[in-house]
Amino acid sequence: MITRYIEKIPDLVNNDSRLVWRGRFLSTAFLLQSESTPYYVKIERGRIASIRRGPVSLWPWSFSVKAPEDAWLKHWETFPKPGWHDIFAMAKIGEAHIEGDLHPFMGNLRYVKEVLSSPRAMTGPGHER
Repeated sequence: MITRYIEKIPDLVNNDSRLVWRGRFLSTAFLLQSESTPYYVKIERGRIASIRRGPVSLWPWSFSVKAPEDAWLKHWETFPKPGWHDIFAMAKIGEAHIEGDLHPFMGNLRYVKEVLSSPRAMTGPGHER
């Protein structure tokens, strides 16, 4: 179910010039995981270059953000409830796990958080779940 949300992330991010500008110094790959399905997100100077659904053997990534599917769906609600509004809040309640090389993650925290919350644009008025 969440694949359609994840597949829209490149358009949502790359069409937001403000967000691309915010991430202009970031080029990396990270793992976004739901249940047992990994998605490899490649970023080049703030633009989402690709998202590949895995598993893919030997695909490098610097950090990962993992959460169950229902947690991602709650995070992507237009107005998420407390605990679901932020990936750190999700981690605090045990619904998300952030691992790996946290330097690119923390150095570009606002950008990464906005990339991960970008599917909220799909849940507002006029959009069906």
